[in-house]
Amino acid sequence: MRDPKGLVKELFQQTFNEQPLVVCSPGRVNLIGEHTDYNMGFVLPAAINKAAYIAISKREDNTIFIVAGDLDESYTTEVSKLSYSDKGWPNYVLCVVEQLQKIGKNVGGFNAVISGDVPLGAGMSSSAALECATLYGLDQVFALGLERMQIAKLAQKAENEFVGVKCGIMDQFASVFGKKGHVVKLDCRSLEYEYVPFELEGIKIVLFDSMVKHSLASSEYNVRTSQCSEGVSIIQKKYPQVKTLRDATIEMVEECLSNESTDIYHRCKYVVEENNRLLAACEDLQENKIVDFGQKMYETHAGLSELYEVSCPELDFIVECTKKESGILGARMMGGGFGGCVISLVKEDELEGIVQRIKEAYFNKMNIGMNVYITQIEDGTRVVD
Repeated sequence: MRDPKGLVKELFQQTFNEQPLVVCSPGRVNLIGEHTDYNMGFVLPAAINKAAYIAISKREDNTIFIVAGDLDESYTTEVSKLSYSDKGWPNYVLCVVEQLQKIGKNVGGFNAVISGDVPLGAGMSSSAALECATLYGLDQVFALGLERMQIAKLAQKAENEFVGVKCGIMDQFASVFGKKGHVVKLDCRSLEYEYVPFELEGIKIVLFDSMVKHSLASSEYNVRTSQCSEGVSIIQKKYPQVKTLRDATIEMVEECLSNESTDIYHRCKYVVEENNRLLAACEDLQENKIVDFGQKMYETHAGLSELYEVSCPELDFIVECTKKESGILGARMMGGGFGGCVISLVKEDELEGIVQRIKEAYFNKMNIGMNVYITQIEDGTRVVD
C-alpha cells in the first residue's frame, strides 16, 4: 500500500495546484475495557502507527470539495447545504463541519484529500481517526482555537448525531490524546486520564483480523446501549445514586437484576466486572506483571462472548488458537464485535511461527484468509506536513 501521507499531499497538489496542510490522526487499539465507555466506565486504549490523513486548505468561496484518495471518488457540496450522502464516506467529514457550525464556529469552503491505512471494519476506529483528523485540520486552517478535548468531544458527537452510531468517547479520545510508548487509562465519566507506560521489551501488539464483519454489528451495538440503560433504571429503583453502570457494584447487579431478563442481567454483569478487571490490569502494568495482564485479556474475551454476546464463531476460534501458543500472553476480541480483530500480546522471537500457524488453522477451519497487523504505539493527532 502507498504511504497515505505522500498520497494525500501529491493528489492534493495535482487536483488543486497548491500546497496543503497535512494532518494525521491515528487509529487505536484498546488493551482492555470494551463496551465500558458508553457506560461511563474505564478504558485502556492506545494510538497506533496506522492513521487517517487529510490534506486541506481553505477556499475563498463556500464550496466543500473532498477527494477520497483510496476510492478515486470526489464529493462537492456547499457549507450551507450539508446533508447526508448516500456515498457514505463523505459523511465522516461533513459530520464534523456540522458540529462546528452548531457551536458557532465560522467554517468556510475548503479543499481536502483524505486517505489512510487504518483497516476498515477491523475495530481500529478508522471513522474516529478521520473525524479527528478533519477537525484538527479545520481548526488549523480556520484558526478556530479548539482544545484537544473539544476536538475529541465534537468528533464523538458528530458520529452520534450525523452518522447515527451511539459510540462512547474512547475512539476519538485515543486518537487525539495518544502518546508513544503509553496506554491511556481514561475515566469516561470525568474524562480524567493518565498515561500508563506500555513498553514491553520483546512483546508485540499483534492484531489477527478475522476478515468478517457481520451485519449485526451496528444494530446490536445500539441494542446493547439500551439494555445497559434498562439495567441501570432497574437498579436505580433501590439504589437511586446509581446513574450509570459505572456506579453499580457486582452485588447490586446480583441483587437487582438476577431475577430480571437474562440478557439485561448478563450485559450489566459483564460491564461491572470489566471495569473492575481494568483497574486491576492497570496495577499489573505498574508492577510489570504482564502474564497477569494477559490473563485478564482472556477473561475479557470470555465475558464479551458469553455475557455481552458480541463475539462470533470466527473471533472465538482465533482466541482458542492463541491459547495453544506459549508465546502468546493474552488475547481477546477488540472493538464493537461481530467481526474485526483479535488483539494479542505476542513474544517477538516467536512471532513468525505463531502467525503462520494461526493463519493456517483459521483458513482450514473457516476457509477465510486472515490479515495480521503488527502495531506499535504512537502519538495522537498532529500536523505532519
